[in-house]
Amino acid sequence: MRLLIVEDDAEAAAYLTKAFREVGHVADHAADGLEGYAMAEGGGYDVLVIDRMLPRLDGLSLIRSLREQKDDTPALILSALAQVDDRVKGLRAGGDDYLPKPYAFSELLARVEVLARRRGAPAAEPTTYRVGELVLDRLAHRVTREGQEIVLQPREFRLLEYLMKHAGQVVTRTMLLENVWDYHFDPQTNVIDVHVSRLRAKVDKGFELPMIHTIRGAGYMVRDSAR
Repeated sequence: MRLLIVEDDAEAAAYLTKAFREVGHVADHAADGLEGYAMAEGGGYDVLVIDRMLPRLDGLSLIRSLREQKDDTPALILSALAQVDDRVKGLRAGGDDYLPKPYAFSELLARVEVLARRRGAPAAEPTTYRVGELVLDRLAHRVTREGQEIVLQPREFRLLEYLMKHAGQVVTRTMLLENVWDYHFDPQTNVIDVHVSRLRAKVDKGFELPMIHTIRGAGYMVRDSAR
């Protein structure tokens, strides 16, 4: 997806831009409402992520102006104003979604993906993930590789489940912290490295080819090395 983030808080903008790029999207940034309007008017964006309180032109006025120009690019509003009346005003101004601050990036990403899809219901999550001969049964809470059972601790199971859900894709530290550890900040510890190392020892030890790969500078990936 190609996204435009309109956010005047430099730290928040840098975090969002980095996080969206880490999961493979193109993310541009505008630091105020007028700049955001000019960039959005140029077209080509799949979704606009707009902070409500912006200098020069506030977020709701920005969206209204775009709608007056018949620009129907989906717009998600971020705001510290979380009351029902605030959300209603945002939606009536032409916003397609409204996410109060603070928020988890994983939820923001999911909402943005829904807006980009706009049509069609998401497929139901499978009960079993399979990558080559590695099989994870979510209902039985059981993992096997080449028919051999692998006993995992609860956190290790969640970690492998998330990696296998995104098999063949780079999974970033941000994604793991939010979805496996429920952290919405980086604790600046090596907790991920330790757990991945333990998981790798259980899943890959004794087998010819590894399943869990480190993607230097990006994150981790589960893929079938035999292919």
